[in-house]
Amino acid sequence: MVGFDAKKERLSKFEYGMAGAMSGVITRALVQPLDVLKIRFQLQVEPISRANQTSKYSSITQAFWKIVKEERWPALWKGHVPAQMLSVVYGTVQFVSFEVITKVAWTQLPPSFTADSKKPILHFVCGGMAGCLATLSCQPFDVIRTRLVAQGQPKVYQSIRDAVRQMWRNEGVFAFYRGLTPALIQIAPHTGLQFGFYTLCVQLWDKAFKQTGVPFVGPFESAACGFVSGICAKTAVYPLDVTKKRLQIIGFEYARKSFGEVRYYKGFFDALKVVGKTEGMRGLYKGLSPSLVKAGASSGLTFCAYEQCCNMMTMLHSRY
Repeated sequence: MVGFDAKKERLSKFEYGMAGAMSGVITRALVQPLDVLKIRFQLQVEPISRANQTSKYSSITQAFWKIVKEERWPALWKGHVPAQMLSVVYGTVQFVSFEVITKVAWTQLPPSFTADSKKPILHFVCGGMAGCLATLSCQPFDVIRTRLVAQGQPKVYQSIRDAVRQMWRNEGVFAFYRGLTPALIQIAPHTGLQFGFYTLCVQLWDKAFKQTGVPFVGPFESAACGFVSGICAKTAVYPLDVTKKRLQIIGFEYARKSFGEVRYYKGFFDALKVVGKTEGMRGLYKGLSPSLVKAGASSGLTFCAYEQCCNMMTMLHSRY
């Protein structure tokens, strides 16, 4: 299981980083189309409904085929390169930080705090801290990815390099950290809940199904527990994710005019208030359906890939 455990063989920080990077690459390649749909829904001001004639996107299937028709199949992987860079950096920093922080907690806290019954809560706190460190490390990649996915035709940014150049020249260094406040406010509970729910699900699974003498978390178990933890965590913090995406395109509104109405926000709390007031509670949950599918699949694949990579390296240690 993820996190420090004195009973299991430990890997090096480099090996944990490799496992985190691999899990990020595999997951991102498979779920990128769902991420594109989620971002398009989050940035649309008009209601996501077939009843509204002004809405560009009205459902998951309609949006999928509309993107393919207007922008061709590669559009479903728009922003994939910066997204992969984001996934590698995020996965590496997140899992290495989590393993280190849980080890420090294990060695510094009283035994009552590190008991199995308290482990989900401990992993919630440690996961939140690891998520914040990972977000600080890769926020520029997330902003660039969001803008590449958000732009329509004609393109404002022709490449990643062009996006970096224009953002630096027109908006300065702070452009790369737009939406950082809601990102940190969102990521701490989100990552914490993800690790906490995952640990709880694995414990419940082991009580119900685990065979004695099996030292590792199996691929199906890690995927299923990761899927559940991803859905629970995403649902809890989703309004913050919508707000973050709206803030990340400030200064980029001219590229969104073909998608419908454009709004301007003064900051995090203003965006949260304006979206809630003008679009209702549903506005804060726009794109929830593809987001939950993506969150469940992403979390399941991430934990599965990470656990199996760690298991493989542990087995290699025992052989050599």
